[in-house]
This record gives sequence, structure tokens and C-alpha cells, in this order.
Amino acid sequence: MSGYLVLQTDFGLVDGAVSAMHGVAHTVSDEIVVKDLTHEIPPYDIWVASYRLYQTVSYWKEGTVFVSVVDPGVGSDRRSIAVKTLDNHYIITPDNGSLSHILHYQGIAEVRQIDEVKSRLPHSEESHTFHGRDIYAYNGARLASGEITFEQLGSVIPVEDITTLPIVNAEIEGKILRGSIDVLDVRFGSLWTNIPSEFLHKENIRPGDSVQVTIFHKGKKVYQNILQFAKSFADVNVGEPLVYVNSLVNVGIAVNQDSFSDLYHIGTGTDWIVELRRAPKIIFE
Repeated sequence: MSGYLVLQTDFGLVDGAVSAMHGVAHTVSDEIVVKDLTHEIPPYDIWVASYRLYQTVSYWKEGTVFVSVVDPGVGSDRRSIAVKTLDNHYIITPDNGSLSHILHYQGIAEVRQIDEVKSRLPHSEESHTFHGRDIYAYNGARLASGEITFEQLGSVIPVEDITTLPIVNAEIEGKILRGSIDVLDVRFGSLWTNIPSEFLHKENIRPGDSVQVTIFHKGKKVYQNILQFAKSFADVNVGEPLVYVNSLVNVGIAVNQDSFSDLYHIGTGTDWIVELRRAPKIIFE
């Protein structure tokens, strides 16, 4: 193991929940390094939790252990699982769809089901609402510290049996690049799509070109405009919209120093579809 444990939740930082998870981890081992991915996932939003893991996991060294707790079904019969990804990272999380993007884009090598009765923080048996502390942080720390192996976390279950959320694949149809608006660059309101930048290359769309952007919500057109494809926000005026390549090397849509999402009331998820195409040339006489 790498000795790193990375935590993600929807708990926020207004109370002691996250601190308790850190405390449990360090009680298991003072040798591990505990870091936070985010604790600002919108409450109960499994989709965003799944995306943030996809955004982050591959940038950590092999052997890093992630704990992701967005768990509206805590205390129910949903399973607690640990997975090993194809690139040798580990994630401990409820089996509720929070691994959808990791499975789809990066791949999972093996899944283990954690016994919530046996593998938990000692003396926590009467608590059924804080599995983030009692099961996930506890077992994440044991794994990160080398106290237990991945194989000791539980019995194998088939990868295809884990719960997943539907994901829309990006595609090129004719001259149209189509995909979903998966998530926001939260603080700035930019739209992050799943359309890879290589699609722009295939259509020979280069920085400085004009791109027609059309956005649909549940099949209804809600936005259409012609935007510049820019290398960076500084390439357009303040308040001007643009198409760019984000940090995951996918297409983003933004407004320089404003929130595209707020201005045009655009949301995220598979109900939100975006289409891009090279804009027709307009000749003024």
C-alpha cells in the first residue's frame, strides 16, 4: 500500500463527522497520511460522487486507498464494497452507483464485499447511521496501513454485479459531436462534458474557430449559440462565452468570469445533452 488514505463525503465541514473519520484512521495507524478529496458533494448526490472519483483517482500514486461516502441508503441492505481498479488504486464505498465512472472509463479488476458486522470499528455495533466512520474510514485505514490485505476485506463478488448509474457515451454523428453535461466546475459554473478533445481534432476544429453549441434538456432545446473555441479564458472578453478543453481533456463550456450554468439555467446529468459542430461561416456584404 502507498500509506495514503483519501476521503470523500457529502458531510460538509460544519460538524465533527469528517474529523471523526480522520481520528479513526489515525487511531488505526499514525503512519498513514490522511487527505481529503472533497466533503462538499451535494447531499445524497451519488452521480457527482462517482464523477469526482473519476476526476481524481488516477492522479494519485498506485496503492492509494480512497473512501467515498455518499450513502442515502445507510443502514439498509445495500452492500459495502472495496474495489481494486485496473491501475492499482483501491476504493471503499457503498455499492450504490458511486463507482459508475471509474468502472466505465478506468476499469475495475476485482470487487470484495465487506462484512459490516465483523469488519467494523470496535464497540460501534450499536450505531447504524455512521458507516463512514465505523466501516469505511476504519477499513480504509487498515488497508492503507497494511494491517490487512485487500483480499482480507471480504469475499469476491463479480464486477458486473455492482450497482451502476447510466452513462451516455460521447459520439460523432455526421459532423455533430454529441455528449452529456456530466458535472459543473462548481465554483465557476462551467459545464464539463464527456466529449473528448480528440473529437475536435477529428473534425479539424482548432482554437480560434467558431463552434455552434446546442444544449438539450430531456430532448427539448434550451440553448443555442455560436461560441469561440479558445485555448484559455483569457482568449475571450470578460462576460463572453467560450468552448475550451478542461483539465480532464474533455470539452468544457464556460463564460469568462461568470457562471454559464447560472446565466442559462443549465444542469448536469444524462438528461442534459450537448451538441457541437463547426459553425457555418457568415459572410457580411
